[in-house]
Amino acid sequence: MRKGTDRKRKLGSFPFLSVVFTITLSLIVLGLFGLLTILTGNLTKSIQENVEIQVYLNKPISETEVSRIQRIVSSKMYILKGQGSPPVQRITKEEAAEEFLQNTGEDFSNFLGDNPLRDVLMVNIAPGYQSSDSLKYVVDDIAAIRGVYEVSYVASLVEKINQNLAKVGSILLAFSLLFLLLVTILINNAIKLALYSQRFLIRSMQLVGATARFIRQPFLNRALLYGLIAGLISVAVLYTISNYLQLLISDLAALFDAQHLLMLYAVVVLLGIIVAYLSTYRAVRKYLKLSLDELY
Repeated sequence: MRKGTDRKRKLGSFPFLSVVFTITLSLIVLGLFGLLTILTGNLTKSIQENVEIQVYLNKPISETEVSRIQRIVSSKMYILKGQGSPPVQRITKEEAAEEFLQNTGEDFSNFLGDNPLRDVLMVNIAPGYQSSDSLKYVVDDIAAIRGVYEVSYVASLVEKINQNLAKVGSILLAFSLLFLLLVTILINNAIKLALYSQRFLIRSMQLVGATARFIRQPFLNRALLYGLIAGLISVAVLYTISNYLQLLISDLAALFDAQHLLMLYAVVVLLGIIVAYLSTYRAVRKYLKLSLDELY
């Protein structure tokens, strides 16, 4: 009986299961929201990468002129690059006529006697240049190139996309801050409650002359360990959930990139360690300052 009491009253010890469970559960909830944020961010990026403008060329125009215009446009800083496909794709007037015939079943060349369509360059714009003012600059800049007849894009669609993405970004930011606050409060309360049973032991150590640092250190070491264990368990759960979702919905695999997932896992582990450490520090500091009457 005495041996159990000594173990219970050992300086720096506080309940393992309850504290780790609370920290783990809090981190999993935050991590799930992190997964949702990654999905939303990558989906947003995918939508923005599909914003394009159409560059209609003069007619007639030679292949040399077309190549020159493609090179000039491709070199512009506002062109989306590095996506595994040419930054500027050409659709010839013959290809456009063939597509029109497949879609409508009508061959206008039979009654017009000529193909009235123009060669067009499909240009994807980098996300940083998709605001209304930036797109106006892009259109004017490309239109000034010799050999370009007209530059157009669906302004209303781009404006709607920008508005919706701004709303989604604001909502995600608000919820991120809310979840972070809730997680911090939950972990802080769990540790403060766990240390409540140690308040008299802390007072006893003060009475025998132990310094505040000497009393705090065992608790802080235990908090670091608990935070690390909870973080690793949370990462294991989040890894399992993300893999299950990718198996369940194959299209999600393209939205779960390894770099962002690793960053999320690192944040979850670090957050568990930091919040557990700071919460323990605050709780011990509080009990160190209380008088004997206040401890009761």
